[in-house]
Amino acid sequence: MTASDPATSSAPHGAAPRAGALGHLRVLDLSRVLAGPWCTQNLADMGADVIKIEKPGEGDDTRHWGPPFFADAAGTPTEHACYFAACNRNKRSVTVDMATPEGQELIRELARQSDVLVENFKTGGLARYGLDYESLRNLNPRLIYCSVTGFGQTGPYAQRAGYDLLVQAMSGLMSITGRADSEPGGGPLRVGVAVIDLFTGMYATSAILSALEARHHTGRGQHIDMALLDVAMAVLANQGTGYLNSGSVPGRQGNTHPSVVPYQDFPTADGNMLLAIGNDGQFARFCAAAGVDWAKDTRFATNAGRVTHREILVPLMAAITRTRPTADWINLLEDKAVPCGPINHIGQAFDDPQVQHRGLRVEQERYPGAQPPAGEHINRVVTTASPMRLSDTPPTLRHAPPALGQHTEQVLREHLGVDAQRMAALRAKGVV
Repeated sequence: MTASDPATSSAPHGAAPRAGALGHLRVLDLSRVLAGPWCTQNLADMGADVIKIEKPGEGDDTRHWGPPFFADAAGTPTEHACYFAACNRNKRSVTVDMATPEGQELIRELARQSDVLVENFKTGGLARYGLDYESLRNLNPRLIYCSVTGFGQTGPYAQRAGYDLLVQAMSGLMSITGRADSEPGGGPLRVGVAVIDLFTGMYATSAILSALEARHHTGRGQHIDMALLDVAMAVLANQGTGYLNSGSVPGRQGNTHPSVVPYQDFPTADGNMLLAIGNDGQFARFCAAAGVDWAKDTRFATNAGRVTHREILVPLMAAITRTRPTADWINLLEDKAVPCGPINHIGQAFDDPQVQHRGLRVEQERYPGAQPPAGEHINRVVTTASPMRLSDTPPTLRHAPPALGQHTEQVLREHLGVDAQRMAALRAKGVV
């Protein structure tokens, strides 16, 4: 983080952290992998006490999704995947075997005290444990219960398992991502991150906050049915709306835009750059800076004309952009309000001075001020900061992405009054 503009608030040594906007809420997280954990990390970053329930000895699937893996203090790769850290910051990990009656009872006791529960089991999968919405709302009518599935709680696909890649394909997203079939490397492509999982996590966050606001007026919780396919169809955005209103099926066109020109990558003397010229004024300023008079050409003066004549304009522009290095183009256009930038790899992006100024790299210790327990080889964890900036209640850094079961005894003692004798008995039976 930077002192000038920290992305998150962390308390000085020995001081209590700021509560955050959601510091009054307790969230029970029964979700795994990405969509559900992304949602609960949002809530945790904003101050909620998120208790992550994991299977003893195994934990979240993503703890094993590698490489890349964390390295120990000697630099030797461990068996612990970095993936898990992306979406489990600020949570406390509690291991409970929900297949056992004792484990189910522990979860019910925690749900009784929680404001929100998030789960991503198959539709109806938690009913056999007595942990479905109907069962838990009888214990806690104020509980907001968010279910995340591939296809929703209803419909012909409700029982199917759904994954981001599958839904990217089914929704049509892959049909508009990648280069056209006629071009080298053409064919449908997935987005480089699990974007539908991430969008679902963000929509789930918004839905939960809406349900919390409704509870202020009704005093009741409710069930939230989040489906990856629903989200994927929604985030087709202008492409989906264009089809619905015109009947025209959009196709893949690489880095170009269907409705805006020039809005794509261009070659430079030393690589490539990105131009995102969104209006006629920006195009005129680009032309003036580049020393060409295309903005006076009736074919190119308007965006509609540039879209119609893109096959003529783009090669003309490429011939010009090749004459200067990327950095020179950026410097030339920066003060003229013409959007232009490099095409970075991820390492270059984290080295960017704006990224560094905004404090988007955050480092935490799982065991601050203490040695990790025997057998635990990871302490330092680096993640990307929350992008949510609130002037009075910014995101807080309280817990690094936790070790499996790191907080089991703490949480069960703190919230359920489980003493040492009962804890030992639960461990002996493999419940925790």
